[in-house]
Amino acid sequence: MRLDVVTIFPEYLSPLKLSLLGKAQEEGLLEINIHDLRAHATDNHHSVDDTPYGGGAGMVMKAEVWGSALDPLLVNDVDLIILTPGGKRFNQRMAEQFSQCSQLVFACGRYEGIDDRIRQYYSQNKFADKGVRVHEVSIGDYVLGGGEVAAMVMIEAITRLLPGVLGNPESIIEESHMHEGFAEHPAFTKPQTWRDIAVPEILLSGNHAQIAAWRAQSAKDRAEKNF
Repeated sequence: MRLDVVTIFPEYLSPLKLSLLGKAQEEGLLEINIHDLRAHATDNHHSVDDTPYGGGAGMVMKAEVWGSALDPLLVNDVDLIILTPGGKRFNQRMAEQFSQCSQLVFACGRYEGIDDRIRQYYSQNKFADKGVRVHEVSIGDYVLGGGEVAAMVMIEAITRLLPGVLGNPESIIEESHMHEGFAEHPAFTKPQTWRDIAVPEILLSGNHAQIAAWRAQSAKDRAEKNF
Protein backbone atom coordinates (compact mmCIF):
# COMPACT_ATOMS: atom_id res chain seq x y z
CA MET A 1 0.00 0.00 0.00
CA ARG A 2 1.11 3.55 -0.75
CA LEU A 3 0.21 6.46 1.52
CA ASP A 4 0.74 10.13 0.67
CA VAL A 5 0.25 12.85 3.25
CA VAL A 6 0.10 16.52 2.21
CA THR A 7 0.75 18.98 5.03
CA ILE A 8 2.34 22.34 5.85
CA PHE A 9 4.17 20.63 8.73
CA PRO A 10 6.06 17.61 7.32
CA GLU A 11 8.02 17.19 10.57
CA TYR A 12 4.72 16.65 12.40
CA LEU A 13 4.47 13.26 10.70
CA SER A 14 7.86 11.97 11.90
CA PRO A 15 6.26 9.37 14.25
CA LEU A 16 5.19 7.47 11.11
CA LYS A 17 8.80 6.29 10.86
CA LEU A 18 8.66 4.57 14.25
CA SER A 19 7.55 1.22 15.68
CA LEU A 20 5.48 -1.12 13.51
CA LEU A 21 5.01 1.48 10.76
CA GLY A 22 8.74 2.05 10.48
CA LYS A 23 9.41 -1.68 10.33
CA ALA A 24 6.68 -2.20 7.73
CA GLN A 25 8.29 0.43 5.52
CA GLU A 26 11.73 -1.12 5.93
CA GLU A 27 10.31 -4.50 4.90
CA GLY A 28 8.58 -3.06 1.84
CA LEU A 29 5.06 -3.74 3.09
CA LEU A 30 4.17 -0.08 3.09
CA GLU A 31 5.27 3.14 1.40
CA ILE A 32 4.64 6.48 3.12
CA ASN A 33 5.44 9.76 1.39
CA ILE A 34 5.17 13.14 3.13
CA HIS A 35 4.63 16.19 0.88
CA ASP A 36 5.18 19.80 1.92
CA LEU A 37 2.21 21.87 0.73
CA ARG A 38 4.25 25.08 0.88
CA ALA A 39 6.46 23.76 -1.92
CA HIS A 40 3.50 24.47 -4.22
CA ALA A 41 2.97 28.08 -3.13
CA THR A 42 3.91 30.62 -5.79
CA ASP A 43 4.52 33.85 -3.86
CA ASN A 44 7.63 34.96 -1.97
CA HIS A 45 6.03 34.21 1.39
CA HIS A 46 4.96 30.68 0.42
CA SER A 47 1.37 31.53 1.38
CA VAL A 48 -1.11 28.68 1.45
CA ASP A 49 -4.15 30.55 2.80
CA ASP A 50 -6.22 33.69 2.32
CA THR A 51 -9.24 35.48 3.80
CA PRO A 52 -12.64 33.80 3.34
CA TYR A 53 -15.23 35.06 0.88
CA GLY A 54 -18.28 36.27 2.78
CA GLY A 55 -16.22 37.42 5.73
CA GLY A 56 -15.65 35.74 9.03
CA ALA A 57 -12.76 34.85 11.30
CA GLY A 58 -9.75 32.82 10.29
CA MET A 59 -8.16 31.95 6.98
CA VAL A 60 -9.01 29.37 4.30
CA MET A 61 -6.42 27.21 2.54
CA LYS A 62 -6.18 28.09 -1.14
CA ALA A 63 -7.49 25.76 -3.84
CA GLU A 64 -4.73 26.69 -6.30
CA VAL A 65 -2.00 25.53 -3.93
CA TRP A 66 -3.81 22.32 -3.02
CA GLY A 67 -4.59 21.58 -6.64
CA SER A 68 -0.93 21.86 -7.57
CA ALA A 69 0.00 19.46 -4.77
CA LEU A 70 -2.74 16.90 -5.47
CA ASP A 71 -2.70 16.77 -9.28
CA PRO A 72 0.38 14.51 -9.52
CA LEU A 73 -0.90 12.25 -6.74
CA LEU A 74 -4.44 11.65 -7.97
CA VAL A 75 -3.71 9.69 -11.13
CA ASN A 76 -5.82 6.53 -10.96
CA ASP A 77 -7.18 4.04 -8.42
CA VAL A 78 -6.57 6.36 -5.49
CA ASP A 79 -8.63 7.51 -2.51
CA LEU A 80 -8.36 11.14 -1.43
CA ILE A 81 -9.15 11.63 2.25
CA ILE A 82 -9.90 15.23 3.20
CA LEU A 83 -9.67 15.51 6.98
CA THR A 84 -12.36 17.81 8.33
CA PRO A 85 -14.52 18.01 11.50
CA GLY A 86 -17.57 17.96 9.24
CA GLY A 87 -16.66 14.65 7.60
CA LYS A 88 -18.01 11.15 8.12
CA ARG A 89 -17.00 9.65 11.46
CA PHE A 90 -14.03 7.30 11.17
CA ASN A 91 -14.49 3.83 12.68
CA GLN A 92 -13.11 0.31 12.49
CA ARG A 93 -15.30 -0.60 9.51
CA MET A 94 -13.87 2.32 7.56
CA ALA A 95 -10.35 1.27 8.57
CA GLU A 96 -11.05 -2.18 7.13
CA GLN A 97 -12.37 -0.70 3.89
CA PHE A 98 -9.44 1.68 3.47
CA SER A 99 -6.99 -1.15 4.19
CA GLN A 100 -8.13 -2.75 0.92
CA CYS A 101 -7.11 0.30 -1.14
CA SER A 102 -3.89 0.52 -3.11
CA GLN A 103 -3.18 4.22 -2.48
CA LEU A 104 -4.50 6.71 0.06
CA VAL A 105 -3.82 10.45 -0.09
CA PHE A 106 -4.44 12.42 3.11
CA ALA A 107 -5.11 16.16 2.80
CA CYS A 108 -4.28 17.76 6.17
CA GLY A 109 -6.18 21.00 6.40
CA ARG A 110 -5.47 23.83 8.85
CA TYR A 111 -7.01 27.17 9.82
CA GLU A 112 -10.66 27.24 8.69
CA GLY A 113 -10.15 24.32 6.34
CA ILE A 114 -9.50 23.78 2.64
CA ASP A 115 -11.38 25.69 -0.06
CA ASP A 116 -14.36 23.44 -0.85
CA ARG A 117 -13.62 23.61 -4.55
CA ILE A 118 -10.91 21.01 -3.97
CA ARG A 119 -13.57 18.51 -2.90
CA GLN A 120 -15.83 19.54 -5.77
CA TYR A 121 -13.12 19.41 -8.42
CA TYR A 122 -11.78 15.95 -7.62
CA SER A 123 -15.31 14.57 -7.14
CA GLN A 124 -16.14 15.19 -10.80
CA ASN A 125 -17.00 12.28 -13.06
CA LYS A 126 -13.79 12.63 -15.07
CA PHE A 127 -11.83 11.73 -11.94
CA ALA A 128 -14.29 9.06 -10.84
CA ASP A 129 -13.82 7.42 -14.23
CA LYS A 130 -10.09 7.20 -13.48
CA GLY A 131 -10.77 5.57 -10.11
CA VAL A 132 -10.32 8.67 -7.95
CA ARG A 133 -12.59 8.60 -4.91
CA VAL A 134 -13.01 11.53 -2.51
CA HIS A 135 -13.87 11.11 1.19
CA GLU A 136 -14.42 13.74 3.87
CA VAL A 137 -13.52 12.13 7.18
CA SER A 138 -13.53 13.18 10.84
CA ILE A 139 -12.06 11.25 13.77
CA GLY A 140 -14.53 12.70 16.27
CA ASP A 141 -16.86 15.49 17.32
CA TYR A 142 -14.18 17.97 18.29
CA VAL A 143 -11.83 20.40 16.54
CA LEU A 144 -8.06 19.90 16.27
CA GLY A 145 -5.38 22.38 15.25
CA GLY A 146 -5.01 20.54 11.96
CA GLY A 147 -5.43 17.28 10.12
CA GLU A 148 -2.00 15.84 10.90
CA VAL A 149 -3.02 14.13 14.14
CA ALA A 150 -6.18 12.79 12.51
CA ALA A 151 -4.13 11.43 9.61
CA MET A 152 -1.81 9.60 12.00
CA VAL A 153 -4.77 8.11 13.86
CA MET A 154 -6.26 6.81 10.63
CA ILE A 155 -2.94 5.54 9.28
CA GLU A 156 -2.26 3.65 12.50
CA ALA A 157 -5.70 2.01 12.41
CA ILE A 158 -5.58 1.19 8.69
CA THR A 159 -2.04 -0.09 8.27
CA ARG A 160 -2.10 -2.48 11.20
CA LEU A 161 -4.73 -4.43 9.22
CA LEU A 162 -2.31 -5.03 6.34
CA PRO A 163 -0.88 -8.56 6.07
CA GLY A 164 2.51 -8.83 7.74
CA VAL A 165 2.41 -5.53 9.65
CA LEU A 166 1.46 -7.10 12.99
CA GLY A 167 3.72 -9.84 14.33
CA ASN A 168 0.73 -11.92 15.45
CA PRO A 169 -2.20 -11.72 12.99
CA GLU A 170 -4.54 -13.21 15.60
CA SER A 171 -4.28 -9.91 17.49
CA ILE A 172 -6.46 -8.31 14.83
CA ILE A 173 -9.17 -10.92 15.30
CA GLU A 174 -9.30 -10.58 19.08
CA GLU A 175 -8.88 -6.82 19.50
CA SER A 176 -11.37 -4.07 20.23
CA HIS A 177 -14.34 -3.32 17.98
CA MET A 178 -13.82 -6.35 15.73
CA HIS A 179 -16.80 -8.28 17.11
CA GLU A 180 -20.34 -6.91 17.06
CA GLY A 181 -19.14 -3.44 18.02
CA PHE A 182 -18.12 -4.48 21.52
CA ALA A 183 -15.00 -3.20 23.24
CA GLU A 184 -12.11 -5.54 23.96
CA HIS A 185 -12.17 -7.68 27.10
CA PRO A 186 -9.96 -6.73 30.10
CA ALA A 187 -6.41 -8.12 29.89
CA PHE A 188 -4.06 -9.32 32.66
CA THR A 189 -0.49 -10.55 32.97
CA LYS A 190 1.94 -11.55 35.73
CA PRO A 191 2.05 -11.27 38.72
CA GLN A 192 -1.12 -13.12 39.67
CA THR A 193 -1.82 -10.61 42.47
CA TRP A 194 -0.84 -6.94 42.41
CA ARG A 195 -1.59 -4.57 45.30
CA ASP A 196 -4.17 -7.02 46.66
CA ILE A 197 -6.01 -7.22 43.32
CA ALA A 198 -6.04 -10.76 41.91
CA VAL A 199 -6.42 -11.93 38.34
CA PRO A 200 -9.92 -13.43 37.82
CA GLU A 201 -9.84 -17.12 38.70
CA ILE A 202 -11.47 -18.13 35.43
CA LEU A 203 -8.35 -17.03 33.53
CA LEU A 204 -6.26 -19.47 35.58
CA SER A 205 -8.60 -22.42 35.03
CA GLY A 206 -7.25 -23.63 31.68
CA ASN A 207 -10.83 -24.09 30.45
CA HIS A 208 -10.66 -22.26 27.12
CA ALA A 209 -14.38 -22.44 26.42
CA GLN A 210 -15.24 -20.83 29.76
CA ILE A 211 -12.47 -18.26 29.32
CA ALA A 212 -13.82 -17.32 25.89
CA ALA A 213 -17.34 -16.94 27.32
CA TRP A 214 -16.02 -14.80 30.19
CA ARG A 215 -14.09 -12.57 27.82
CA ALA A 216 -17.10 -12.12 25.54
CA GLN A 217 -19.36 -11.16 28.45
CA SER A 218 -16.71 -8.86 29.94
CA ALA A 219 -16.31 -7.09 26.61
CA LYS A 220 -20.07 -6.62 26.35
CA ASP A 221 -20.28 -5.29 29.91
CA ARG A 222 -17.44 -2.86 29.26
CA ALA A 223 -19.11 -1.58 26.08
CA GLU A 224 -22.44 -1.04 27.85
CA LYS A 225 -20.68 0.87 30.61
CA ASN A 226 -18.44 3.08 28.51
CA PHE A 227 -20.28 3.78 25.26
